Amino acid sequence: MAQWPWIERKFNFDYPATKWPDLLERVRGTPARLEEMVRGLAPDTLTYHDGKGWSIQENIGHLLDLEWLVLARIEEILAGASALTPADMTNRKTHEADHNEMPMDELLQAFRSSRAKTVAKFEQLDESDWGKAAFHRRLGKSLRIVDIACMIGEHDDYHLARIRELIKAKKIPCAGY
Repeated sequence: MAQWPWIERKFNFDYPATKWPDLLERVRGTPARLEEMVRGLAPDTLTYHDGKGWSIQENIGHLLDLEWLVLARIEEILAGASALTPADMTNRKTHEADHNEMPMDELLQAFRSSRAKTVAKFEQLDESDWGKAAFHRRLGKSLRIVDIACMIGEHDDYHLARIRELIKAKKIPCAGY
């Protein structure tokens, strides 16, 4: 089954800013979910390409590659910027990084460490900060900090689903749950 392309997705941010604790838990849990999914997988599975996109390691590396953008956008909103830094939709950093050559344990640890910094930044926010916003050019709408947390969770789940698809393609019983 073909996965709905990320670039085609639209988002409705029609919830209150007070939803942030739920969204933050989702963001906080991604490193553990990744670790559980890939535990015990052979290197040839972790670097397998099915012709549809990145390998498991490249998907994880991509999440790592984008953590800086989350922190930058939070800082921009807090500083009163009118528009958010756009993502590089060509994903040049991920394509050039050669994540398949990095030992999986190091890649997972790097992601866990980077995500911990993102979570710590969210946890430092005042309650009133979660509703602050700036314009997201690609989506054509303003994003609040709470919406950024939602988008991170959605983006994480998109790549987790892709990783599970790659595991299934190798005919390995799904790791974890």
